Amino acid sequence: MHSSLPPIAEIWVYLSGSPLLALILTLTAYQVGMLTYEKSGRNPLANPVAIAVLIVAMAITAIDMPYPKYFEGAQFVHFLLGTATVSLAVPIYKGFNALSGRMLPLLAALLGGGVTSVASSVFLARLLGADPAIVGGFYAKSVTAPIAMGVAERIGTSPTLTAVFAVSTGILGAVLGRFVFDIVGVREWWQRGFAIGVAAHGIGTSRAFSVHPEAGAYASLAMGLHGVLGALLIPVFVSWFS
Repeated sequence: MHSSLPPIAEIWVYLSGSPLLALILTLTAYQVGMLTYEKSGRNPLANPVAIAVLIVAMAITAIDMPYPKYFEGAQFVHFLLGTATVSLAVPIYKGFNALSGRMLPLLAALLGGGVTSVASSVFLARLLGADPAIVGGFYAKSVTAPIAMGVAERIGTSPTLTAVFAVSTGILGAVLGRFVFDIVGVREWWQRGFAIGVAAHGIGTSRAFSVHPEAGAYASLAMGLHGVLGALLIPVFVSWFS
């Protein structure tokens, strides 16, 4: 009895040309990252986003899929970034009641962290003789990726390159933040959370929520406020120092 199923090669040709493949690949890679993260006891070195990025990069390289083709499917996930950013209004609203007596140090941390993030990366890039397009991408990478891409368009630099820098910053912050806090002696959850929210955006905030609810709440508050402040001030900063 002959099978009515088409040859596997024909199935693969169909799947490789469909945006659905990129979507399945993206979601599967992140699920693998999450499982690895949980199995490791939530070790920050096993960051699920970093693992997912590596899996996707190796997979699309192995099957020779151009990035624009991959993004046709991944854009469904990308669309949700805007929704997730808007939803930050909820933790920001809930978090304001907990700011009694902490407003001044948090504002100082927000301003200091934001300025340091932009100034240090731009200065080092220029010092090392980086291309102007790369330097431009460093201006907006200090805020979460969806906002960073919008800011990049306003200042006339590449949104894609800026998003890469923003995600890389988030991954590094989520992976190394715990060790830095331990070294400098930062113990309070609200302090650790707010700092990681300023420095490591959405990926750092996700890490904070997985560790402690208070850290997550302050991280989301910091990320939201930093995003609003960055969207307003980074274009002004660029006009002064470009």
